[in-house]
Amino acid sequence: MVRLAAIARRFYLEGRSKVEIAEEFGLSRFKIARDLETARTSGIVRIDIRLPARLAGEQSERLREAYGLRRAIVVDAMEDPLETRRALGSVAARLLAEIVRPDDVLGLAWSRGLQAMGAEMVELPRCTVVQLNGVLSEHTEAGGSVETVRRVARLSGGAAYPIYAPLILPDAATARTLRADPGIAAAFGHFDRLSTAVVAIGGWGEHNSTVYPALTPQARDRYTALGVSAEMSARLFDSEGRRVHTDLDERIISIGTDQLREVPEVVAVAGAGDEAKARAIGAVLKSGLVSTLVTDGDVAKVLLAGS
Repeated sequence: MVRLAAIARRFYLEGRSKVEIAEEFGLSRFKIARDLETARTSGIVRIDIRLPARLAGEQSERLREAYGLRRAIVVDAMEDPLETRRALGSVAARLLAEIVRPDDVLGLAWSRGLQAMGAEMVELPRCTVVQLNGVLSEHTEAGGSVETVRRVARLSGGAAYPIYAPLILPDAATARTLRADPGIAAAFGHFDRLSTAVVAIGGWGEHNSTVYPALTPQARDRYTALGVSAEMSARLFDSEGRRVHTDLDERIISIGTDQLREVPEVVAVAGAGDEAKARAIGAVLKSGLVSTLVTDGDVAKVLLAGS
């Protein structure tokens, strides 16, 4: 028992390899492996897996299974929505530090949650960072999408491809002209090379969407009549996750859903909203475009109840 404890201490606490331990004790590494197993089954070693208090492990796994996701990370919702948003951003920043590889091409959309993610990010492998869509005039202040892309690129030491253009244009001709601009075309040229895209999901209403308030009342009514209930990067979806094609498609500067579908990893950071926002997130998940979801406990409850 003393030998088992000594072997376990070297392996689990000191981080020594089985080969090193085998040499010290004059045993084979296979005997060391059997001793480590015996140490666990006999109770000498107890492995206690704990997530940080604000992460909900069981809820995360249930959500992943319910929507067929590669990953789901659920953060406990807090009383202050701003604190929840910051927690989501922090978790998303840590996730990117784990999954982004050197020389990847990372695409970033914009939302307040993604802005928080950019602010919380402290490390990232060297990669190219590309903006996925234009900006809304009310969000061009410091810390908007352009600044987030540039900050993340500086952090990684890679190239930045921001988009200095509005998200929504008055007509298709203006949008086509802007897409031909060399700087914007350079960003668009990286869409087919994306390794990871980080997006936000919006609902369909004044307080749950960045797109809805930017539209005319007539356009809102027209799209609502077509069944729109959610949006992602200004692409519209109905409650079953089907794309709703409208004239807006030709008037926006944004990555397309067909391009997103080809991206190996699409991470949606979406939460800190009401039940309508949660249903919108569920609608976009049904589209199959999202592989990883970072959300909060309140959203997860609604999604699991409706799955």
